[in-house]
Amino acid sequence: MKRKLAVVLGLFMILALAGCAPAAPGQPGMFDFIARPFGQFLMFVYEQVGNYGVAIFILAVVVKVILLPFQMKSKKGQMRQTRLQPMIAELQKKHGANKAKLNEETAKLYKDEGVNPASGCLWSFLPLPIMFALFYVIRQPLTHMMGVAGQYLQEGSLLFTTLEKLGVTRSFEGAYMEIYLAQEIGQHWENFRNLGIEGLRFIDFHLGIFDLSLTPQWDFLWNSDLALYGTWLAGFGLFLVPLISGGMQFVSSAIMRKVSPPPEQEGQGKSMQTMMMMMPLMSVAFGFMFPAALGFYWTVGTVLQIAQDLWLTKRYTKILDAEDEARNKQRKKKEAEIEAKRLESERKKAEGIVEKNPNVSKKKKQKSDKQEQLERTAEWEKKNAPPEEKNEPGRIGNRRYARGRAYDPDRYSAADNGDIMDLEDFGDEDYDDEPEDSDEPDDADVTGVETPEKAAGDDGSPTARFDTTRFDKSEDQGER
Repeated sequence: MKRKLAVVLGLFMILALAGCAPAAPGQPGMFDFIARPFGQFLMFVYEQVGNYGVAIFILAVVVKVILLPFQMKSKKGQMRQTRLQPMIAELQKKHGANKAKLNEETAKLYKDEGVNPASGCLWSFLPLPIMFALFYVIRQPLTHMMGVAGQYLQEGSLLFTTLEKLGVTRSFEGAYMEIYLAQEIGQHWENFRNLGIEGLRFIDFHLGIFDLSLTPQWDFLWNSDLALYGTWLAGFGLFLVPLISGGMQFVSSAIMRKVSPPPEQEGQGKSMQTMMMMMPLMSVAFGFMFPAALGFYWTVGTVLQIAQDLWLTKRYTKILDAEDEARNKQRKKKEAEIEAKRLESERKKAEGIVEKNPNVSKKKKQKSDKQEQLERTAEWEKKNAPPEEKNEPGRIGNRRYARGRAYDPDRYSAADNGDIMDLEDFGDEDYDDEPEDSDEPDDADVTGVETPEKAAGDDGSPTARFDTTRFDKSEDQGER
């Protein structure tokens, strides 16, 4: 992933720096919102110190100071991630085959330790827009440093007619047209001083004998143009600028790798080696593609970056050691509390004490409260219940009247024991004597009762007769 990201960034830088020139002189570029303030600041510093190279050095220092808080955040994030590598290695050994589980546990580890995996690299990309903006400032000094209006940068304008009068036949086409104009204006400043062009000022692009507005030539050793550089030493010095920039970038990567080892994950070692080789090569390539002022700025920025890395490493090593010590104490304290709770739980379990779990849902809590209420109600009823009767023959268990309220176990005890009472005990008179007044009905009084027996009537037809024995039997049973 990092390898692909580095390739994409490299291509983007090449396209942004080499191919994103304004469509016409004086037209706004894609980084003008950053280039304008940087160009004005660079012009202000140049007017104060009077040296273009020193002004670029001061600009690099100011930019590094502005980015210092972000770089500190990035450095701290990188160092915290480095300290987690032993734990991540253990997770890889444990869940090496299960990628989903490994990613889940790694994300959990980052969350528990309060580390953002992206915090170490996001802030490191901030210098790139500044680099792009500085490239526009160096390439277009008239627009961004001096603030000359775009109408003076067109063919046939006052600047071009004045150069024609001076006999300058140099071509002013291409991406570095404003650099060529600034060089000719500087050489003929007395002729441009009083033209009345707002913002037009004198700039000397030299740092000693080195002209930082020129582009170093990679074939200088065997194809040097002394007329362009003035002297061989000046041309050789510009030739060394890209090489020094790439060398310092390599030293910076090596120091960063030593003080902050890369993550020991699958493929990470090769990615870091690729980055270490790619960044210095990009510095050398850009150094031979763009004016020497950009390579000089890059070299100064890399030296400052090395010093910053060494200082931040020393500073955050002490801070992170203190944080780790405090975190370890907190972790040990938490583990001791968990162990104490475990022992207490085992003790209560051995003694038969039921411990209520406070982490229950609302529904379970309501059910538990209801059960407690029922238990309290049952306990109150038991406590305030009337005293139980000792002799309760009708009780079966908790049912007081299971056999009936008037149940008497001795009611039929005599019969159960074989002591059957003789009917003679009641006396014979109760059954032998007939009542004086008999209520037995006569045959003439009984009507409407048919019998199976039939008799012939006067006319020979059968007639119904009455069975009086039914009444005798019913009356006899009633008397008994």
